[in-house]
Amino acid sequence: MAVSLDVNGKTVSVEAGEDTPLLWVLRDEIGLTGTKFGCGIAQCGACTVHLNGQPVRSCSLPVSAAVGQKITTIEGLGGNHPAQQAWAKLDVPQCGYCQSGQIMSAAALLAENSAPSDEDIDAAMSGNICRCGTYQRIRAAIKEAAGIAKALPAAG
Repeated sequence: MAVSLDVNGKTVSVEAGEDTPLLWVLRDEIGLTGTKFGCGIAQCGACTVHLNGQPVRSCSLPVSAAVGQKITTIEGLGGNHPAQQAWAKLDVPQCGYCQSGQIMSAAALLAENSAPSDEDIDAAMSGNICRCGTYQRIRAAIKEAAGIAKALPAAG
C-alpha cells in the first residue's frame, strides 16, 4: 500500500505493508539509517524515534500507526541539538550503537523537563540499554545538554 509520512518535516511516500515496522520503512525505504535495530521487541531503545515529540520504539510500531503523525529521527535533530552537542563534548559513546536511541530519549526528556534530576533522567532513560555501560556519561551529558539549552537564545 502507498503510505505518506511526515518524516523530519518532509512528506515522504513509500510502498509498505500497513504492519511493516516503522523502523524498516525509515531504514530500508527512506534511507535514514541513524535509527538502529537492536532487539526487535521494543526492549532496548536503539530504535527510538519521536512520534509527535514523544519517544517510541520504531521496531514494534506499525507504519500504519505513524500515518498523519510527525516523525522525527536522529537525522531530524540536525546534528546541533543540545543533546548531540553534549554527547560529543563529553565523549559519551563507547561503541555508539545505542546512542541515537539514547539521544532521542534524552531530547524528548529535555523537551518536557529543562532541568531533570538524576531520578528524572533514570526514569526517562530506563528503557534504553547500553551494552557498554556508559550510563554515567549519558546522565552527565543530559545535564550538560540542559545547560546548553538554557544558554540558547529564546526562540521567537
